[in-house]
Order: sequence, then structure tokens, then C-alpha cells
Amino acid sequence: MTFAAIAEKVRAGARIDEAEALFLFRHDDLLALGELAQSVNEKRNGRRVFFNVNRHINHTNICVNRCRFCAFYRSADQPGAYLMTLDQIRARAEEALQQGATEIHVVGGLHPDLPFEFYLEMLGTVREVSAALHIKAFTAVEISYLSELAALSIPETLERLKQAGLGSLPGGGAEIFAPAVRDQLCPEKISGASWLSIMEQVHGAGLKSNATMLYGHLESIADRVDHMRQLRELQDRTGGFQVFIPLAFQPEHSELKIAGAGTTGVDDLRTLAVSRIYLDNFANIKAYWVMLGEKIAQVSLAFGVNDLDGTVVEERIGHEAGADTPQAMSRDAIVSMIRKAGRIPVERDTLYRELRVY
Repeated sequence: MTFAAIAEKVRAGARIDEAEALFLFRHDDLLALGELAQSVNEKRNGRRVFFNVNRHINHTNICVNRCRFCAFYRSADQPGAYLMTLDQIRARAEEALQQGATEIHVVGGLHPDLPFEFYLEMLGTVREVSAALHIKAFTAVEISYLSELAALSIPETLERLKQAGLGSLPGGGAEIFAPAVRDQLCPEKISGASWLSIMEQVHGAGLKSNATMLYGHLESIADRVDHMRQLRELQDRTGGFQVFIPLAFQPEHSELKIAGAGTTGVDDLRTLAVSRIYLDNFANIKAYWVMLGEKIAQVSLAFGVNDLDGTVVEERIGHEAGADTPQAMSRDAIVSMIRKAGRIPVERDTLYRELRVY
């Protein structure tokens, strides 16, 4: 096996296997890897880079789970614990609308005391602000929790949420699928198999979703490739994933203390590049600037990435973990970042419909 042979296969449009993906992860010529990933991306997306104008609402950090890697969760009696009221959520949605947002991104803790009706009311509150605001809300972990809370099946839960205003799902909670690693990382969270099963049902309900992978902690390179393999197989069946988002582990405030944990810029770029090459049935690969930092996110546009997320506004989960990026980025700043990388900025909506080319 050689890099040249894999590159020839990729440029011919053939699918690479797990062994070849592992080889690419270990290949020491980062620039050659980036060039190959970018050739794949440009064949699919040209030099266009997506972003959207969105607003994050992390409605509560009170959570029944105690995931070791997570610095966001609190118990109700801990300092810093909070729960937004519906009026506070409405105010944030109204502010987002005034700022030109097309998406509200809602993710929070698994609150032990909130009834299912609260979540329906929360969706309804945002929808009342404007039907033009697409609501991307609830990870597969939250959907599982809400299903139990409502004593409904997953499809029934999704139908109720859709009726209340749910438009699509983010990709959080996937973390890493390898059971041995997941048991150490987040033993109280649903299994990787359950995450995949719920996402298959989400897609079956006609909803699109994102897909993520948390890397840079206890996992091996083989675990990363296995994670992507399972996503690729599900995408083959459903076509419901819109984008893959590798999330760099933020070790600073995590209870999970691992020597050498966290990622380097080289690791970030390599992970993004390999994912672009391996995930041949994903239209989009996103560099989440909140966790990567603005400079690595910008450089990633030469490593197969075609999406920079959005304006975000008030993201709490990554920042609680130690991300030192801004809480928001303006539309003009994102456009400038993309242009200075020699790419074409394209504002999109949540479902990747083009709104404006800059």
C-alpha cells in the first residue's frame, strides 16, 4: 500500500476502505494529504465555502448524566447551574431574527425535572417568533431521553416534536462509537449503536441531521476510522446526514484527565482531510471554528473543508470546556475569512440551500 496508489484510486472516484484510511492518518506528508482531500472537495463543491447566520440556545446545563469529558453539565444545586425561561428563549430568538439569522440551534442538558411539554412549548415559542427561523434542535441523546420522558416510541416522539416546530437535528452525542472508549468517556450516555439507531429513525421520519465525532481524548486512530465507517454505512442506507463535523476535545476544564489529551493543528487538519476522502457519501465537511480556532479553521479550507458553521452567538458547551474562541463571529468576519483563504463565501440555510454568494 502506498500513498500514490491510494491517491490514484481516490482521483478515479473509487471508495477507499478502512485500512487505506488508517494509512492516510499515518502518512507523514500532511500537505500531500491536504492536496488530495482538497481535490475531492473541489470536484464536489468547487471553491465555494458555506456558512450560515445562526444563534445557539443552550437552554439548560442541568443534566442527569455525568459524562467525564463534559465541562458543561451541572447538578441543580451547583454554582453556575441555570435554566432559561421561555421568555428568555423568546428574547434570544427575537434578537437572532433581528440579526438576520435563519437558524436557531438548541441543545442542552437532560434536565431531571422538566416535563415533555416544556420542550414542545420551547419549540413553539421559537416558531411563534418567526416561521422563517429553522429550528435545529436536540441530539440523539436528548431524543432518547425525551422519548422515555413522554413514554412514546422514538418515531412518535419525533412526530410530536415536528408538529411543535422541529426542523432538523444537530449531530452531537456521537462522541466516539467504540464501546470500550465510550464506557470510559460517557458511560451514562446512550451507546453508539443506540445513537446510530435513533439517527436512522430520524432520517426515516423525513428529518435531516448532522453527524459528529469527538476526537483527541482516549480513542485510537483505528477508533476514529471505525466511527467514520459506521457513519458512512448509515449514510449509504438513509442519505440523511448533511455534514460531518469532527469536534476537537477541549481538555482544559474536563474531569477527564489524560496526559497529552487535546489536539494539535496537524492532527486537526489531518482528521478533516481524511474524513473528506473517506466519507465519500457526505456532501459537506465542517470545520467547527468554535473548537478549532479561527486560524486552523481557515487553513482547513485547503484540506477538504467546505463549511465553517456560522455566526453561532453565545455558544456555551465548548467554551465551558475551555475553548478560547469568541462567543460569536459576524457575517462580515466569516466572509472575510473565507475570501482571504482564496475561496468563495456562500451563505446557506440549515438545509444547505444557497441564500447568497458573496
